[in-house]
Amino acid sequence: MAVWTIIPAAGVGRRFGAATPKQYLEAAGRPLLAHVLDRFLEAHGVSAIVLATAAGDDRWRDLVPPRPRLPIIGAAGGSTRAESVLAALDAVADKAGPGDWALVHDAARPCLSAADLRRLLTEAADDPVGGLLATPVVDTLKRADDTGRVAATVGRNGLWRALTPQMFRFGLLRDALRRALADGFEITDEASAMEHAGHRPLLVAGGAENIKVTRPADLALAETILRGRE
Repeated sequence: MAVWTIIPAAGVGRRFGAATPKQYLEAAGRPLLAHVLDRFLEAHGVSAIVLATAAGDDRWRDLVPPRPRLPIIGAAGGSTRAESVLAALDAVADKAGPGDWALVHDAARPCLSAADLRRLLTEAADDPVGGLLATPVVDTLKRADDTGRVAATVGRNGLWRALTPQMFRFGLLRDALRRALADGFEITDEASAMEHAGHRPLLVAGGAENIKVTRPADLALAETILRGRE
């Protein structure tokens, strides 16, 4: 089965507060998106990369090597992550089979390790639905009240933090995203759309260093992780 890597990169990074979309901010001397593209261009088992960016944004082309090992296909993203992922799926729907894999990864997660990617590709390979990288919650969780005080301690047994990539059957994910958007369901990640459609994704253990850069402190941490790997 073909593995279509989908990278939603149409965001403007409002929470980060920078003038530049965060996927183009630099860590360890290169834009975050460049680190992400490198990981998938180097990976065995990936068939193509589909990059969903904002209309008119072609800066990603400068991050692609002259002769990339895989096809890299551009698509016009939407105003939300889910819309961008669906647009990327639609862009290659005439080439992909329903049983192919859609492997969705955040453009602002530059620290995905090759080992974690291989583990997801291997452990989910025969699953009828697919799965996602995740890491068990180890911190004590508190629920706050309206005044900012602790209302309760939440049990963490069985709780996981969802990471990316998230890998699902192409046809199932496309249908699930369409259904969730039509229902007005809040889609926080691809797995939530799959759950809304009645599926139960597989959890595959991934490393906690696979962070998403959301705020300036995250960018500094990503820099430390990437420099450490050098």
